[in-house]
Amino acid sequence: MANRRPPPRRRPATRRPVRRRTPPYRRTRTRRSRRQQRRDTQVLLLAAGAAAGLALVWAVVSWLLVNWWILIVLGAAAAVGGAVWIHRLQQQRAWDRVRQQALRYGLPELDALHHRDFEYAIRDLMRRDGCTDARQIGGAGDNGADVLATDPLGRTWVIQAKHRKDGERGSAVGTPDLQRVNGTARQLYGADVVLVVTNGRFSTRCAPLAQQLHMHLADRRVLATWASGGRPLWELLPRIPAPRNGR
Repeated sequence: MANRRPPPRRRPATRRPVRRRTPPYRRTRTRRSRRQQRRDTQVLLLAAGAAAGLALVWAVVSWLLVNWWILIVLGAAAAVGGAVWIHRLQQQRAWDRVRQQALRYGLPELDALHHRDFEYAIRDLMRRDGCTDARQIGGAGDNGADVLATDPLGRTWVIQAKHRKDGERGSAVGTPDLQRVNGTARQLYGADVVLVVTNGRFSTRCAPLAQQLHMHLADRRVLATWASGGRPLWELLPRIPAPRNGR
């Protein structure tokens, strides 16, 4: 008989281990415990930092109590430094007042300015004549006002500055410029004096309109006298209203 091979042995089927799913409540408890651990760790770190800070403060205070003379030295140095700073500030203000009082402009200088710098020059001239609160406000949304100031007699000035690059040869300032500032100067700024100043000239219709609107005009001739430092502006203009306080 022919040799027969024994049939191959069958391996027993291996069963895959069944993964047991963690119940939802256990997962939730695990997450909470981890969060709690992180919070506890943060609390411990904060407590350790606070304790270290307090210890450092206490050590510094204790050292200063023993070496109390250092506090006296530091206090004296601070007092001297403060006195020097105040003295320099007073000197700076005094020098600024001297420079303002000596301020002079010639017409060629004013003609060469940018229109925004011309507004600052008008502000500085008002400050020179005693309007310590004079400020430039010209720009977008200025409602026709370029400079605001209060003169030594308490009158509020609203000034519109019209710069002409070519001076008197440039285009004349017209009535629309007067109407624009007149419509807002008294209502918005409470002006006592409404002024339009230019390094150029005004059209022939401006003078009658300014008189009707109780406004004031300072042309190139008036500006030259004022900027040279001879007299304050309110002494050069006619019909300036009396101050509110009656002085």
